[in-house]
Amino acid sequence: MKLYDIVFSPTGGTKKVADYLTDALEGDVTTVDLSDSKQDFKAALLTKEDVAVISVPSYGGRVPTVAVERLGMVHGNGARAVLVCVYGNRAYEDTLVELEDTAKQAGFQVIAAVAAIAEHSIARQFAAGRPDAQDATQLSDFAKQIQHKLSAADTSEPAIPGNRPYKKAGGAGMVPKATKECTNCGVCAAECPVQAIDKKDPKKVDEKACISCMRCIAVCPQGARKINPVMLCAASLMLKKVCSERKECELFL
Repeated sequence: MKLYDIVFSPTGGTKKVADYLTDALEGDVTTVDLSDSKQDFKAALLTKEDVAVISVPSYGGRVPTVAVERLGMVHGNGARAVLVCVYGNRAYEDTLVELEDTAKQAGFQVIAAVAAIAEHSIARQFAAGRPDAQDATQLSDFAKQIQHKLSAADTSEPAIPGNRPYKKAGGAGMVPKATKECTNCGVCAAECPVQAIDKKDPKKVDEKACISCMRCIAVCPQGARKINPVMLCAASLMLKKVCSERKECELFL
């Protein structure tokens, strides 16, 4: 049995959650990075004996479109899958059920699912420090339950919440822009999951292609990419009420 870590994690929060699960499951880990536009996702060929932890962030209650497209290229071939959606303490809405449908269409058998919390990728004061030690313990313990289910050859499907049809995808998001501190080093352009940043001139951004994942902000060595402070303030005020109370991981087996 091989263990696959199939993950879309532009700012690292989703990967942290995924790691707590994969570290507690048996098997050598092979990573398929859905945020790396240079990877050949069609080359990922799993078997019925394999297990995949498939992890994505929730963007406005949906799976990022690019993650859906790239996961759809992977050949599940009957491999068992643990689904993970990670959100910034607001709500994950239809993310898990959309991920379930996408995974099944790619040939996976869904045996477990998790909705977990990580620091909000835009308004970072919300869920700051998550996943924390409490989350880590809960996720590691759940991984042991998953391992027991795998050992028992139990392929029963969990009941996953969500709506079909899914909620309508959100409109235009916030697009990070280069500041005067930008040195044109090109790290942001190289790391952009959708290649929305001009490699020759990183100050140029294709706003229609940008998915507001905030990876460019996370990877910039100069801290030279920002989003509009007025828009950020407005988003923070909107999120304050719904994000103020701590939400816990939801586990489905």
